[in-house]
Amino acid sequence: MRDVACESLKSLAQQHHIEGLSLSSLAALNEHQIGYSIDKARQFLKFQQRINKELLQHRVIMHNPYTLWFEQGDQNLNQIKAFIIQFSVFSNQFLIAQLNKMIHADTLETMRASKEILANELGVSFKSTVQKTDVHDLGSTEGSIEGSTFHFSAGHFEWLYAIAKKLDLNFADIGQPKHGTDATLFFCNELIRLYGGDNYQISQAASYAVENWAAAGFWGQLITGFKRFNERTGVKLPLGFFVWHDKLEAQHATHTQEELEELYFTQELDEDQFIHYGCEMLDGVAAFWDGLDEQRRELAAVQ
Repeated sequence: MRDVACESLKSLAQQHHIEGLSLSSLAALNEHQIGYSIDKARQFLKFQQRINKELLQHRVIMHNPYTLWFEQGDQNLNQIKAFIIQFSVFSNQFLIAQLNKMIHADTLETMRASKEILANELGVSFKSTVQKTDVHDLGSTEGSIEGSTFHFSAGHFEWLYAIAKKLDLNFADIGQPKHGTDATLFFCNELIRLYGGDNYQISQAASYAVENWAAAGFWGQLITGFKRFNERTGVKLPLGFFVWHDKLEAQHATHTQEELEELYFTQELDEDQFIHYGCEMLDGVAAFWDGLDEQRRELAAVQ
């Protein structure tokens, strides 16, 4: 029955020349939900073309010099340490941005969605209805935190700390803002300002930008680089944190698109503002990687 329903929705899209719309939006159209219309669908698809051209072509999505370099696996120990320190600062500051995003949610549903991400970051694993082998025993990337259990060791920061310990870094050496470079702190502040801000549409624009950056492949580049580093040096850094996030982001792209479409159909979205603030968020992301790239060049000769 599900396949039949999907084919029916695809037929609807073809009939009205609105291919490219998500199945969830097509279902809402088919059910004549408030705000959903064929004309609005066509307007959205034109907006999507603008997004694809003006937002998703941002340099940090299309070409990231740092992750291209990192992927080669030629890092020295100091470059690896510097990366883990800066990434740990970002990881901790993201908690503040996510908490603010939860506080500024406009509905109970969006508050719960943000709370779920925050709780998972802190150590409440997703409870999947599908039985499968977890990624490096770090928990499922599917399901909900509802009914799940908190574990200190499931906190994402502790996964990074496991890497840091292998590098002879102490707990006090990572995570705190005082360890962040100006570039890292700028990025974190932009996350708090835009992603966690009190203007819901700006927050959603920043969220859309962040999710598309996260799904663009940089996690895979980092994993490849770490594996090559491990093979070359024999250090055997645990990579579960990065493998888990890579798997998670592969699933997020569809959800992110559905959220954008729902926002467009149910609210009067300012298209220019959405693209503007999405680009501002990606400029903040780019600053983070630019800072790492500058730092790794300075450490190139330091063994």
